Amino acid sequence: MIGFNRRFDPNFSALKAAADKGEIGKTELLSITSFDPAPPPVAYIKVSGGLFRDMMIHDFDMANFLMGAAPVTVSAVGTSIVDPAIGEAGDVDTAVVTLTYADGRIAVIKNSRRAVYGYDQRVELLGSEGLLQAQNMLENTVVKSTTAGVTGAKPTYFFLERYMPAYAAEWAAFVAAVNAGSALPVTLDDGVAALAMAEAATQSAKSGQPVTLASVLG
Repeated sequence: MIGFNRRFDPNFSALKAAADKGEIGKTELLSITSFDPAPPPVAYIKVSGGLFRDMMIHDFDMANFLMGAAPVTVSAVGTSIVDPAIGEAGDVDTAVVTLTYADGRIAVIKNSRRAVYGYDQRVELLGSEGLLQAQNMLENTVVKSTTAGVTGAKPTYFFLERYMPAYAAEWAAFVAAVNAGSALPVTLDDGVAALAMAEAATQSAKSGQPVTLASVLG
């Protein structure tokens, strides 16, 4: 079973279920925001395979999960503006990818290695009859309202805090599938699809041209 834990996040799962029930009609436009609070060490960057493979690959799988299909083309732009050392290591730290689907739908993924306010993880899905949103998990739900303005807590700091319920649900799903002898909920094919999208995005960011998924899969 491939470890794409975000599929098991309660909020993302609820958004997926609502979309599948047709609560917003035909899905048309997906937006995924995924910002880390701080960049990893450059030593990690040098061996990670790059942002599209080590970070955005989770968002590629989330797009496939929510849209119910892999895209036809991948278009990517990336730059290194957070830390020049990341660019010197041959990677980017800020990137936007646009995915286009056979039926005309579009998905946009935004990644950054740095969001100083915390771990920013949001999903927005627009349909013909409405909008579904999954917002950030906050450190607490206290909101202070005064004459100076309205303030609240920051997003949780990193993935361990943010996705702990998702990891627990993922393990439970794996154990249940093994005990029942049933199909695993996230397959090798899901992993291959996300990795192919990461490769297509890497090629697109370097060439400046859209890359078809078919050309990567061969």
